[in-house]
Amino acid sequence: MPPAPQTPRMVGDGRREANAALVLRAVLDHGPVARSAVARLSGLSPAAVSRQATDLTRLGLLRELPGPAGAGGVGRPRIPVDLHLGASGGPVAGGVHLGVPASTLGLVDLRGRVLARRLVPHDGLAPDRLPATVAAELRAFLAAHVGTRPLLGVGAALGGRVDPEAGTVVRHDALRWHHRPLAAELSRALHGLPVRVDNHARAIAQSEILFGRPAARRSLVHLFVGNVVDAALGIAGVVHHGPGSAAGDVAHLPVPDSTVPCPCGRSGCLEATASNTAVARTALRRGIVPEADYFLVVDAAAAGDRRADRLLRERARAVGRAAALLLDIANPDLLLVTEYAALLDPEYLEEIRGAAVDLSYVCDDPERVVGPHAGPATLPVAAGTVLLNPLFRAPLRAMREVAAADRNG
Repeated sequence: MPPAPQTPRMVGDGRREANAALVLRAVLDHGPVARSAVARLSGLSPAAVSRQATDLTRLGLLRELPGPAGAGGVGRPRIPVDLHLGASGGPVAGGVHLGVPASTLGLVDLRGRVLARRLVPHDGLAPDRLPATVAAELRAFLAAHVGTRPLLGVGAALGGRVDPEAGTVVRHDALRWHHRPLAAELSRALHGLPVRVDNHARAIAQSEILFGRPAARRSLVHLFVGNVVDAALGIAGVVHHGPGSAAGDVAHLPVPDSTVPCPCGRSGCLEATASNTAVARTALRRGIVPEADYFLVVDAAAAGDRRADRLLRERARAVGRAAALLLDIANPDLLLVTEYAALLDPEYLEEIRGAAVDLSYVCDDPERVVGPHAGPATLPVAAGTVLLNPLFRAPLRAMREVAAADRNG
C-alpha cells in the first residue's frame, strides 16, 4: 500500500483537534467552498481556518481546486477547497459488511461514495473460518482497486452486539460468535492495517448522519431488518451505544397482531416474524421458492410472482407495525428503515410507511419514514463509515494512527 502522509505534531489542549474537525465537516457539508466561507460556517477565525486547512491539506484530506470560488472581484481570488476524493488520488477506506449468507466488500471515498464493491457468498462456510476467508478476499479486493491512493484502513459492520472500543463481537447468535476479537483478527490478516468494527444498525445510522439527510443530525431511529433484526438511536449527531454497547437489541420487540412463535418461548417477536430467515421459511412452506432463500423470494416478486409479492408486503406491514412502536417511543425526526426489498422497490417502503403511520400515536407524516440515502449501496457505505466517522471527529488523531500503522506494517 502507498505510504501514509506525515502527521503534524499535536499541540495545545485539544482545540486544534476540535478546530480541524470543524473545518473538515464544513468542507464535507459545503465543499467546494472558499476558506472565508468555512470561517463563517464553522465560527472560527479566518486565521484558524487557514491553519487547519493547511494541516488538512498536508495530510491529504483536503485539496485546493484550480478555479476561484464565485465570480471575480478585487483582491486575492477565493481559492476553493474540497475533500481530496479518491477519484483525484485522495484517501480511500475499505469496508466489509459480514452478513450471514454473504459478505459485501467496498471501497469508499471521503464523501462515502462507493468506488468499487463485490459480494462474497459464504457458501456454507463454517463461522469460525469466516474472518480469515473474508480477510483473504478483502486483501485481493483492495489490491485490485486501491491503486496508488492512500488507504486509511478498513471498517467492518455486522449484526449482533458489538463493542467498537474493544473491537469485539460480544454476541452474534446467527454466527455463534461470543467475545470474538474481530478487529484484531482482521487487522492481523490485513498486515496491520487499522480496522474498526461496529454493529451494522449503528453504522448505517452514522452514515446517514455523516453523509445523508440533514434531519438525521437532529434525531433518528434506525431499524435494520435482515437475517438479524436490530436498531440504533441517534441524537444530535451522536449514535447511542449504551452500557456495554448493548443498545438497539429489538429482536424481541412485540409486533402487534403477530402470532409467530419465537425460540425465546414467546410469540410475535420482531425477528421471528420479519427476519429474512422467517420470510424464506414461510416462502418455502407456501411453495413459492424451491429452497429457504430470502433473495429468491425477492427475485420471484420482481419477476411477477404474486405470491412472493404478497409475502413481501406482509413482511413490510409487520416491519411498519414495529416501526410505529419505535416512533412512539423516541419520536425522531427520521425513522430510517433498512429492508432489502424496500431498497429495491419503493412500493414496499410505502407499505412500511402506511402501517407505521396507521398505528403510531405521534407520527402522521409518512415522509418521516425513509430508506437509507445510499440505497442499494447502503452496506458498503455503512462499513466504510465505521472507519470514516472517527476521522471526521478527530482527523489529526486518526491520521496519526494511520501513519503509525504504516510504519509498523
